[in-house]
Amino acid sequence: MARVAGRSVWIAWPVGVLCAAVIAGLAVLAAPGLPGAVTFVGDTLRAGSTTAPWTDAPRVPGPATTCRDLYTQPMWSTLVWSPEALLTQRRTGALSTPEAVAAAGSTPVVTCHWRGESGRWLETSVATVSAEGAAAVAATLTGQGFACAADGDATHCERTAGDVVEVHDLRGDRWVSSMFAGWMPDGYAAIVASRAVGE
Repeated sequence: MARVAGRSVWIAWPVGVLCAAVIAGLAVLAAPGLPGAVTFVGDTLRAGSTTAPWTDAPRVPGPATTCRDLYTQPMWSTLVWSPEALLTQRRTGALSTPEAVAAAGSTPVVTCHWRGESGRWLETSVATVSAEGAAAVAATLTGQGFACAADGDATHCERTAGDVVEVHDLRGDRWVSSMFAGWMPDGYAAIVASRAVGE
């Protein structure tokens, strides 16, 4: 067999033995972790093939008091896994319609502001409001050009101005105000309105 020019057997053998020793040493160091790795892989595969039905995330019954309470698990996943999604939670009044906020005499519960890619965002504010305050909100919104529809003790108002959509839902003692700028997940307004009152 022809030898490759420039190769020395005297260097190749010691380097080969050294490489084999390093590999053997790494195998000895990794051996104690092998049973744990096998168990982890097995548990992961078994968990991935489970046929148990998926259920919604557990939450405290009743009206929502945090941003996480406002969303079903599928909606939460949609928001969290959106590109560049960032949630800010605070306790402030509705972002828009200061006249309606003033007329309502409401008490802020929680405000959830989501920022996404390319400047898109959405914000939802939940507040408690009296029956008189709810009526004042509906009247103020109607006067500002919102399309409002009442169904029993619930009132839904909506308006689009440019690329911003604004939705207000008044149910019981809860006022849910949402604004959408280039980002409006399917069914969002209905989900947060129902979760806000604890339905």
